[in-house]
Amino acid sequence: MTNIAQMQEQRLEALRLTNSGAPELPSNPFFGVGPITDATTDEVDSRLRRLAFDAWIEKTYRKFDDKGNDIGGFTTAEISRSMHRGYPADKILTDMMRAIHTYFHFPKTNRMAVGLGGGHSGYTVCVQHLMNANDANQRVYVDTPRPESDPSRAAGFFRQSWATQLIEMQRFAEKGCESRIHFAASEGVIPTAAELSDLGVSIFVGVGHETTGANAYTSREIHELLNWIDRDPANRHAVFDATSMLGAMPWEPELVDAVMAKCCLFMPFQKAIGGISGYFVASFTPHALALVEKNQQDPAWAIPRQLKIAPPIDARQPLSAKRSVDAGPFYDAGEDRMLGGVINTYSALAFAETTFGLLQSEARVGSVVELNRRSAANRAVINEWVKSHPLLSLTVTDAERRGAAVTLLKIEDAGITDPAIHARIIARSKQLLGYEGITHPNGEFEPGLDAARYVNAFPGTPGDYRAWVGGIREPADVVALLENLQYAYLRAKIVVLEEELAKEGVTFDASAKAGTAVRKDDAQRAYKVLIADLVGLRLGADGKPDHSEIRAYIEEKGGVFHVGPIGDGSALEKGRIHFFYQPDLSTEAEILPQTDKGQYDALIAAATFIPKASVFSLGGVRIGAGTGNMGSASWGGGNGEGGEAPLMNTPGINSRATAQMAVKAILKVVPDLPVDRLHQMVAGGDFDTGRQLKDFPTAKLEGRKIAVLGYGNIGREVAKLAKAFGMKVAIYARQHHQRWIEAEGFDYAANPVEAATGADVLSVHIGLGRLDASTGIYSNAGTVDAKVLGAMKDGAVLVNYDRGEVVDAGALDAALSSGKIAHAAIDADLFKDAATGKLSGPMLPYLPLEERHKGKLELLPHAAADTDHPSRVTGAKQAVDQIFDVIRFKSVTNLKGDLPEGYVSVGGRTPAGIGKVTKRVVGEIGDKSALLDELRQTSEKVAAIIGALSAVSDPNHRNRIVDRYTGLLVESAGRQRVLLERLALYGPAGE
Repeated sequence: MTNIAQMQEQRLEALRLTNSGAPELPSNPFFGVGPITDATTDEVDSRLRRLAFDAWIEKTYRKFDDKGNDIGGFTTAEISRSMHRGYPADKILTDMMRAIHTYFHFPKTNRMAVGLGGGHSGYTVCVQHLMNANDANQRVYVDTPRPESDPSRAAGFFRQSWATQLIEMQRFAEKGCESRIHFAASEGVIPTAAELSDLGVSIFVGVGHETTGANAYTSREIHELLNWIDRDPANRHAVFDATSMLGAMPWEPELVDAVMAKCCLFMPFQKAIGGISGYFVASFTPHALALVEKNQQDPAWAIPRQLKIAPPIDARQPLSAKRSVDAGPFYDAGEDRMLGGVINTYSALAFAETTFGLLQSEARVGSVVELNRRSAANRAVINEWVKSHPLLSLTVTDAERRGAAVTLLKIEDAGITDPAIHARIIARSKQLLGYEGITHPNGEFEPGLDAARYVNAFPGTPGDYRAWVGGIREPADVVALLENLQYAYLRAKIVVLEEELAKEGVTFDASAKAGTAVRKDDAQRAYKVLIADLVGLRLGADGKPDHSEIRAYIEEKGGVFHVGPIGDGSALEKGRIHFFYQPDLSTEAEILPQTDKGQYDALIAAATFIPKASVFSLGGVRIGAGTGNMGSASWGGGNGEGGEAPLMNTPGINSRATAQMAVKAILKVVPDLPVDRLHQMVAGGDFDTGRQLKDFPTAKLEGRKIAVLGYGNIGREVAKLAKAFGMKVAIYARQHHQRWIEAEGFDYAANPVEAATGADVLSVHIGLGRLDASTGIYSNAGTVDAKVLGAMKDGAVLVNYDRGEVVDAGALDAALSSGKIAHAAIDADLFKDAATGKLSGPMLPYLPLEERHKGKLELLPHAAADTDHPSRVTGAKQAVDQIFDVIRFKSVTNLKGDLPEGYVSVGGRTPAGIGKVTKRVVGEIGDKSALLDELRQTSEKVAAIIGALSAVSDPNHRNRIVDRYTGLLVESAGRQRVLLERLALYGPAGE
């Protein structure tokens, strides 16, 4: 190994090359081969595929009674536990053979055999049936070097096994002669037609294409081989190992079709899909079949029963009867039927999976012509990538001969000259590429990338990595694989070099754990935050609103809580965040003198209006959702656009409190039972239930329609509560919410009038919308106008616990006069100047209405959301968290508007079950393993029972399921809902 300095230099260089982190992962870590390779992208996709397979089985394979009537579909369970003979097993086998034959463009003249065993068995079938040691004139050419010769010594057993079998067949046959076999000088080379003719070859065996050598035949070679066959097609035969040829023939389509028609091919299809391995398919030309039948009349060796494709015609005479391919396990495309069954048992379900996989790939990728084109294109992608990444090179130097399905790569690292060290790095890189990961000498662990689980080269195969890269893969996936190979090698090199350096006494400290947030605040600075609103609404022992919970919370987080303004800021402790509590600040005249010069770094506010000239260089948080009162230019005003500091909010904090108050307003008048009057009558002893109860008819909420305008946090909570009362809920929101609204069982309305049509109740929760700077008018002002109100039922109820401006007060006045609206509840801001007594705020237009419509209006001073003590404390705590994050880490939660330079947005945060279900919420579920396991088990029980009820058509069978599982289904469904709610998985998904 090189000296210590050189090893340290190489380690540092590898660190530099990988400091940006791991590259993007391929969509599927298993780089299998062929068009029926499982190409699902992840665990969810794989599970969905299995469900789709079950549904396909039920749809495709039907049950029929003795009159031919369809009585339902077979299920996967029924097929898996049934005998593999008769219907539907025979149909499943025929369907698979037809699908393979059709997709790969085998000509109808060629029959296709099926039998037990993988690729080696298919090879054995083709060779044992075509070659005959009794024919002294038969010569065989195999395109791989002679076993145990110098060219083959590095190939290991796998590569030499093909040729070894040919030799042993001749060597141990009574009339055999191994000199009848000719071998190639190097792997995967086809001689010219003249050379094959001169050797007297009658059978060409091609096993050198793709599989382990990752080399492809050239177009010229294939033309030569076909030319050789065409000169005497009845007596010249070619057979290929097509494991990775099918769908990866990088030649013109006409040439591919010629190969499929004039050559025999064997392939292990079950192995390719990743299901139960051990089944092969082999196609034979008519001339090859004639040779098979001829050989079986004078056999040179016994062929195992499960591989025999020319069985006796008379089954009662297994030794003496004539053997014929017409009774063998062949699919005849001309007649579209199996001539005979598979020898021994086979898995009908596994064959069905093969058909399903092939059909899915055809739908996703296209025809075999397109698959071949994609394979050749992927080969070109690899060639280009390697040109610009000198660390990796291709072992096959001739570009035309490089595999289009399999690629072999080797590392070109001049710094690593010791073969043993090189081998250790390669081995460690494969641990990192898989799931094992690698551990540094200092104990630091790098988890596995799970990027490529199958990149091992066969023993003796040149190169370090071997990967399937055929047309089933997208080019981006191939590039991702290559980049992960490079990254994994470099990371593994770091570990191995550290191990070598440790032997010399050089060690390295473990770095900070991945994911640890990096502090960005200044330890020499005292940060100052203004709290300009109450952070507790419940009265304490002194009769004033109690802020003690927030004080304790700030101090627990390492902050400092002050009551009152800054005073002498120079005495503040540095490196701490100081919060100054001034809940009585209200007017611009009170606020500006303390904030116009950036005296505070950040702000927490609730209802107080913050002037434009107030400066908060590090941002602000509004306790609540709407930010219209956050007027500071530091973040660009209430829209949060164009400022230098981030504007944040705490959406959903008071959503439930507001929604419950809205429902309380509804329940005061609907049902319209005069509770107060009845109370007075009962309390005064002036009521007879039997005689007078009929005088007070009413109607329950259930069945009535409520229109909810807005699908934000509050609107959704109102809708949920209304649904709990059995009301019909129609929600107006932007169209992209429609899928989520309907998913929750609500009706979607495209506009406010549609929502309000025929409604008994209208509840508004759309917010003010954007402010038009030129007009000073908000976009949602006046949304509830005469058209909306006119669409409702006569005597309806209006609740506006949103913003006063969203309802047209004039239109409401008219609706109250006409009786269209029987009752309205309004909750809007009302301000009173302490000096002059002058009133202002959005409540003003409603005050005259109350005078004209006594008893029909209930007016609140925006109290529905802002009088709930737990909500205010929860919101204040979250605001404190957001201020700590934005100062310490430049991390912004619940961003409103633009993200200023230098900050990072970490998404939204709302109370569990409120608002959108974000990726953050779903990600956090993984940490709740007990609940997640219980939800999985419960959901799987529900899915199993529902799936069985859906799939089973026989009434008696279905009744048995009902008898056995009704209790479990109801219990599991109820438990599933509870768990989903606890995990906050109900609601619209976050963007």
